[in-house]
Order: sequence, then C-alpha cells, then structure tokens
Amino acid sequence: MTRKPTDDANRSPDLAVDQPRDRLSARTRMFGWRRIALAAVVAGGIGAVVLAAGFVWFAWRVPRQEVTLSGSADGIVALTGGASRVLDAIELLASGRGKRLLISGVNRQTSLGELKRAAPEYEALFECCIDLDHAARDTTGNAVETRRWTESRGFRSLVIVTSSYHMPRAMAELGHRLPGIVLVPYPVVTPKRAEPWWVSAENAKLLATEYVKYLAVLARMRLEPVVDLALAAHRRRADPAPQPEPAS
Repeated sequence: MTRKPTDDANRSPDLAVDQPRDRLSARTRMFGWRRIALAAVVAGGIGAVVLAAGFVWFAWRVPRQEVTLSGSADGIVALTGGASRVLDAIELLASGRGKRLLISGVNRQTSLGELKRAAPEYEALFECCIDLDHAARDTTGNAVETRRWTESRGFRSLVIVTSSYHMPRAMAELGHRLPGIVLVPYPVVTPKRAEPWWVSAENAKLLATEYVKYLAVLARMRLEPVVDLALAAHRRRADPAPQPEPAS
C-alpha cells in the first residue's frame, strides 16, 4: 500500500527553519517589553520616593513658630491672604523694623479708609508710610509689584510677611525677581497651622498643595531667563482691555 506524503514531508526546509526563528523573535520581543515595564516600575518607584522625600524636606522648612526679628530692613512687604498678615506687618512698621510698608494684593474694592478703620490705632502710619498694591492677583503678581515698589524706593532689604506655609514659595518668587536684595522672612503662624502635618489631615493637604505649587514655580523659573512667562501673564491680567473707539 502506497503511503501519501505528509505535509511535513512536503514542507520546504526554509519554512521549517523560519518557525524556530519566529518563536525566538516573539520571545525576544516579550522579553523586551518586560524589561521596559520593569524599568518603568523602577523609575516610578524612584520618582515616588524622591517626591515623598522632597515633601518631607518642604514640610520641615515650613515654620511652626513665629520668629523674633533681631534687626530691621529698608522696607516691609505683606502679602495678603489673611488679616493677621497685615496686622503683623503694621506692628513691625510701628516698632521700627522698616521705613515703609507695602501691602501687596489688596482687593480692588478695599480702600485705604477701610484698612484704617480696621486698625484705627495705626492711622498715622497709613497716612505717612503705607502703600497699597491693588494689581497683584497671585504670588507671581506680588513679586512683580514688590520689585517695582522696591526699585522706586531704592530699598536694598525687605522683611517679607506672609503665612508660614506660603513662605517657601513666596521667597522663591521674590528671590527670583529681586536678585541682590536681602529678604528676611517673617512667617505668620496661626494656632490652627501650628499643628504638625502628620496629625492634621487639613494641614497635610494644605502643605501638599503648596509643595506642588512650589515645584511648579521652580520649573517655571528655569524657563524665565529665556522667556519671562510669569511677567507676561501678569501684565495681561493687569492691563485693562482696550476700549472700542466710538463710531464716527
């Protein structure tokens, strides 16, 4: 009885050789994807550790107690965001810690008279030595307006008054805009913010938000020697929209 040739017998030698090669190629590709996935996991883990360590460093830098100034400066700058910041800054001015005070970021609807009524015992200081900045809308705007005020007054040193958790970002922005100017931080610490972040979920969330903003500021400042993005954005917000000309 004649046996019919099988498919294996009829298969060409080249096809028989290609099968092991295809299997080897598939294994190589799978191994390559596994290496990429492993590298991504390792990189993500390292990144998470770096971010966590950075947060701990950032939180450690945030003061939980108010400081006592041992000297004075040419000017004092209060960044608005809490009533205690402004009052503390006025008290510093009254005690001779600066020649003049800039309150930066004041609401456009808030007048000098309203601030006087809030602190009537310092009315004389409002008349002679306190300037209001209504243009700034954020920390970048605070830094821009502070630079203008400092240059116009010829000051070489400033006491910076803001909340403790906001101080690292404020000092980064101001230091970037005011190179060569001595900046002395005066953090305002409320009892609520004095609680350690690891026992207060609210404070932990606040610090985490500030940490992300702080990293964004550092990243943006890397670009600004070439393109001053923050100053351009601040000018767009500060400049009034052009009014259409009346029809003739």
